[in-house]
Amino acid sequence: MIEASHIEVLKSLLGEKGLLTEPTDLAAYEIGARYDKGRAAFVARPATTAEASTVVAYCVKNGIALIPQSGNTGLVSGSTPDDSGSQGILSLDRLTAPFALDRVNRTIKAGAGVRLSDLNGKLEDTGLFFPIDLGADPRLGGMIATNTGGSRFLRYGDVRRNTLGLTVVLADETGTVLDLSSDLRKNNTGVDWKQLFIGTSGAFGIVTECVLNLEPAPKQSATALLVPSSPAEVATLLVAMEDALGSYLSAFEGMSGNAISAALDHVPSLRNPFQGGIVPDFVILAEISRSTPPREGEQPLDAVLEEVLAAIWEREDAPLADAFVGPPHEIWALRHALSEGVKHSGRLIAFDLSFRRGDIMPFLAHMKADMPDHFEDVTICDFGHIGDGGVHFNLVVAKDDPRLADPDFEADLREWVFTVAVENFGGSFSAEHAIGRKNQAFYDQYTPEKIRELAAGLKTITSPGPLGTITF
Repeated sequence: MIEASHIEVLKSLLGEKGLLTEPTDLAAYEIGARYDKGRAAFVARPATTAEASTVVAYCVKNGIALIPQSGNTGLVSGSTPDDSGSQGILSLDRLTAPFALDRVNRTIKAGAGVRLSDLNGKLEDTGLFFPIDLGADPRLGGMIATNTGGSRFLRYGDVRRNTLGLTVVLADETGTVLDLSSDLRKNNTGVDWKQLFIGTSGAFGIVTECVLNLEPAPKQSATALLVPSSPAEVATLLVAMEDALGSYLSAFEGMSGNAISAALDHVPSLRNPFQGGIVPDFVILAEISRSTPPREGEQPLDAVLEEVLAAIWEREDAPLADAFVGPPHEIWALRHALSEGVKHSGRLIAFDLSFRRGDIMPFLAHMKADMPDHFEDVTICDFGHIGDGGVHFNLVVAKDDPRLADPDFEADLREWVFTVAVENFGGSFSAEHAIGRKNQAFYDQYTPEKIRELAAGLKTITSPGPLGTITF
């Protein structure tokens, strides 16, 4: 527990709105997006970088552990406290300034507490957007800390690729503010220090401001649901689409029949687009887009997509069995409903994996064949970003399954999945959710000792105080 005197000092530093201590106020910050729940000593809510620095310095001097928390949408227990009641949460939710657009440089300088939806909403009239497409609505600081990718990684890359500068508060006794807020696109004057804080789960420092690259918002798009002739032909289909469409191809998302059925069952607003209502075993969502408005005489994108699909279909070794070209908003609604549908199908045990693109379907086939022999009555509801090698490998267990009362059940299941993914297929156990308490043991297991030593050394140099949930 935290001494009452510390609470009083923190309250004097942040004011009534800046420090929460009542259980009813803390609850929303203590519960994560995927069943994890802890107990916080307090929630600090600085409104400026200076306030964040002051609070961090005080906590480091007095040995108070802090858990940085952004939008709290992560899935690996990386943003919630443990159950000791001795950790404080440092929330980014009031860090919403500045918000400064540079239209010529095509950048935005924003507070780390700005939500993705608010950012793109405010940019709508400018013709620009931050091109990270996610089913959740995180804050920018958390997106940077976890290096999120999303559904259009194939076209735009991840957060790392789209971050030009940062302002970071280090967890040392002075709460050092590190100004890395350059908005230069080319700057090879030494170590690119901002990269230390992207994708490292907030352990090296707390991002309070960021400078982000913006892209021209798509003015035209066309989407289709593609049914491959067999799962083994998905890679062939991807290469054929890339060869024919080049940079027009902005998304190539894989969706299992189980995940689609779960979405259709639990999200009433969705329309079943498949003939006779029969959901295929595996479906690809393909999107092509242009950032320019339609020009006179220019072939519409729907026609471009249909022409390309027809050519692929007519190949002697056609990797395509069926296709449905349809309204983008309807097709993306299905993709974005998958998480909600799967979540309501039972107890969800989720994995965020990545592979070489050609290994995704062999991995899924292997797991589908072996799952019944290792864990009966566990349903695979996978979906993910085939175009960049990412897979949300979701496993659903009936909510009344007695195995859920045994903590070893989920631990054994996780160990088996990660062993197959990493050791048999050369994949990563963390594609874009970074490292939290749920993945700590696997970080320790699969990260070479020298790399762990270097990471621990960087942690000691940047933020020696107790910060975050991961131990490097």
